[in-house]
Amino acid sequence: MRAETTFAVNQKIVYPSQGVGRITEIKEKQFKNENVLYYVIYLDVSDMTVMVPVGKAEDLGIRAIVSREEARRALDLISEDFEPIPSDWKLRYQINLDLLKKGSVIDIATIVRSLYHRSKVKELPILERKLYDSARKLLEDEITYALELPREEVEGLIHTHLEPFGPPEPRSGKETAAAVDDDEDFMEDDLVGEEEQEDDGDDADE
Repeated sequence: MRAETTFAVNQKIVYPSQGVGRITEIKEKQFKNENVLYYVIYLDVSDMTVMVPVGKAEDLGIRAIVSREEARRALDLISEDFEPIPSDWKLRYQINLDLLKKGSVIDIATIVRSLYHRSKVKELPILERKLYDSARKLLEDEITYALELPREEVEGLIHTHLEPFGPPEPRSGKETAAAVDDDEDFMEDDLVGEEEQEDDGDDADE
């Protein structure tokens, strides 16, 4: 007897940290002498197909694309004021990584808002910049599907909500260089450990 499935074939879903995808097939496959039911998911952003056990999909944060109302709420959120975020980039990175793994559209919008505005104060370290880029791409993808709008229009909407009063004055080259110099002290020592943390999340669907 087949296990009950939450998603259907051809349904659009969000796989946090992986991107927006589509269920192309639901099939059984033998694993350790047991028949296991899998979702076969095509991920648009990476042009890759992954298989996720049906029983683990919820734990991995896989969910349906949000409604139009929730997508608009996410756009509104990135325009709102928020509490200052930690100045320690490693603490900030872990907080945002946890939000990305939870993967609600509000969590993703929160990451985009906080790191975008942090980047205007001080240039983001490499890993944090990668996290920001992933979150912003995921937010763009989901809102594109939820509102059924062209991607270019959604990119413009997100930028307008992040900068409702226009862009700030650019920082001087000297300030930018100083920001990068401050981050270099810990990048070499911590880069390997942080990358291993990212890789652990990627292995979850194997």
